[in-house]
Amino acid sequence: MKFDFLKGKTILITGGTGSFGNAFVRFLLDNVAARKVIVFSRDEFKQFQMQKEINDERLNFFLGDIRDLKRLERAFRTVDVVVHAAALKQVPTLEYNPFEAVQTNITGSQNVIDAAIDQGVKKVLLLSTDKAAQPSNLYGATKLCAEKLFINGNFFSTGETVLSAVRYGNVIGSRGSIVEALRNNKDAKTVDITHPNMTRFWLNLRQSFMLVLFALSTMRGGEIFVPKIPSMKVVDLFDVLAPHAAKKIIGIRPGEKLHEVLLTKEEARHALEFENHFVILSEFPFQKGIYDKYHTTGKKLPDEFSFTSDTNKNWFTREQLIDAIEAV
Repeated sequence: MKFDFLKGKTILITGGTGSFGNAFVRFLLDNVAARKVIVFSRDEFKQFQMQKEINDERLNFFLGDIRDLKRLERAFRTVDVVVHAAALKQVPTLEYNPFEAVQTNITGSQNVIDAAIDQGVKKVLLLSTDKAAQPSNLYGATKLCAEKLFINGNFFSTGETVLSAVRYGNVIGSRGSIVEALRNNKDAKTVDITHPNMTRFWLNLRQSFMLVLFALSTMRGGEIFVPKIPSMKVVDLFDVLAPHAAKKIIGIRPGEKLHEVLLTKEEARHALEFENHFVILSEFPFQKGIYDKYHTTGKKLPDEFSFTSDTNKNWFTREQLIDAIEAV
């Protein structure tokens, strides 16, 4: 993929010190001729660490919280592209602190939209999750709300600011992931498994970067881009990373699904299929003919189609998983 569309642009990443943001910033600096890359986050220590580790005059840091609209408005001045990665994500923690999730994941996302429109940002892309599709926990519900806010924010931006989203599954090696936990505890004698048949979608960081950049280059506004990524049983993941550990079945945890969904049956009725991804189109297009290019190149999905981690035809082999982990 060529990244010429970002040449000379100023790109800001909210949550830029998180797992995705930190790695994506480095990727942009190495591969994209951007004028400036701005990290916006509330973690001053992680910003300090990034400043020490990355020597590039194009990199700038902005300390702030997405809950603070005025701070976002200041940060977004002269910015061309915003990738909105900031979110609270730990499922059990958010169940115990529900309004914190609302303030960051919902109100914070609305603040990003408002600031981007008011400051004339050209493109704003939300990073969403498979947990937003038919959510079973508060985290998923707040990300579903964030998706809706982004999609319908296009009604208020009148085409000057284009807002869309990407939705994907578990990122191998991200902070707090199962992969990271197992790699940090290689000598574990026992591992807890919630259910022997549980499945999840998986992708690596580079795949997430490619999806984000593809969406930024393609988006017209109001779409949700869903990659065709592989699935794997969680128990197989444990077999690869902790082959000698005894497995203890503890049962599915509160708010957890047995299988995840990236594209629901309801969404499939207004989605199109492409070679490597699906595009969910807004049911309320804000501009006539805005999705013509998708309808001429995409394929309509069959009735009752859904993209779920258990019915996925693309399965991660153990060898592919090992290669993906070694690449982290």
